[in-house]
Amino acid sequence: MASTTAPTAAPTTAPVRRRRVFYIPGYDPIHPRRYRELYRKEGRDQAAISGYEIALEPKAPGAGAYGWTVRGRIEGTAVETHIEVLVWSDIVRKSMGHSIPATYWQLLFTAWAYIGSGALWRLMRLRKGPTIAALYPVIFLILEALIGLGLGWAAARLLAWGLPEFPGRGLVLLAVGAAVLGAVLERFRKADGKVFAYYLMHDYALNAREGGANPPALEARMAEFGATIRTALTEDWDEVLVVGHSSGAHLGVSILADLIRAGLPQGHPPLGFLTLGQVVPMVSFLPRAGRLRADLRDLSRSDALCWVDVTAPGDGCAFALCDPVAVSGVAPPDRKWPLVVSAAFTQTLSPERWAELRWRFFRLHFQYLCAFDRPGDYDYFRITAGPQTLAARYAGRPPSPGRITAPLNPYTECA
Repeated sequence: MASTTAPTAAPTTAPVRRRRVFYIPGYDPIHPRRYRELYRKEGRDQAAISGYEIALEPKAPGAGAYGWTVRGRIEGTAVETHIEVLVWSDIVRKSMGHSIPATYWQLLFTAWAYIGSGALWRLMRLRKGPTIAALYPVIFLILEALIGLGLGWAAARLLAWGLPEFPGRGLVLLAVGAAVLGAVLERFRKADGKVFAYYLMHDYALNAREGGANPPALEARMAEFGATIRTALTEDWDEVLVVGHSSGAHLGVSILADLIRAGLPQGHPPLGFLTLGQVVPMVSFLPRAGRLRADLRDLSRSDALCWVDVTAPGDGCAFALCDPVAVSGVAPPDRKWPLVVSAAFTQTLSPERWAELRWRFFRLHFQYLCAFDRPGDYDYFRITAGPQTLAARYAGRPPSPGRITAPLNPYTECA
């Protein structure tokens, strides 16, 4: 294995004037324009709250397939930021394009992947919230099937009362029951935009199908992302910042680990890695996730970057304050990263705002990308459009109290 690049110097105090940001979304089939509009709206709100300026412009030529430019004046300094979304929503959509029977088959092998390996019980010991979120689609899809079976049985019974005996009568009743079952399940699937059972089932099945390994199509896309980031590291930026949200966090871990093992360009700009609402243990606790575990181990001891991991106990979909390297059981003796920081929703959101959001679980999972009306030391817009590198902004900052480091993963083999 190639060694990492030479250690970077101490965090520079020189202001960032030009920054390149790569945003890796989580498992999301929606067009990436949603992230631009979210940044526009929430950045405007945060600027009004915090007293700085942010304005969005169309992407600069050569700035990637999808992105935008941010011009900010924060902490008295003008900063130009070019943000690019690293798109894998087409892979997500393809993974979701399954029939109802295929989705129920996914349910069976996904449940077996987590229960049969023992991962589910160990994940529950870490954080109950994301484990319940993993069980939610299983329970909900089973409930939908039971409702469909019940209504199909009732329809067949009603028809039987008025249907005379004839050859094939049983098959007719069975066909009616099956038709009602199919209609009910199709109705539930069309309403999934409100309950997210199919969406979450496909999400967990993507990695469970390979026992924690990445599907080949995703590995190929990650290699493309790595090449794009490497090109930026040869250019004239004051910082290159990679942001991974939710499932995008563990993709970012592997992409950057590959880049650093291969050797970063000489004289590259400071490299920052910000993970938000990570769900790394959902993958790293599976038996065949050796690639991810090796990447976690290698990235955690690298001097070539600064890695800050931000979660919040109020986010029931993330493994809040769980050090993804330590809990995965692969922390080396010379580990440096990540710095685990709490976004502390109950403190950084006013009581009124918290009361409005606390039961909107999926919205809270995106709060890291949004405005805080009582901001603390985590501010997404200062990080991505402000004059300090990620390393300088968090220099000397201790991990948040309550950080979880217990190595609960029995699968520690690294590929």
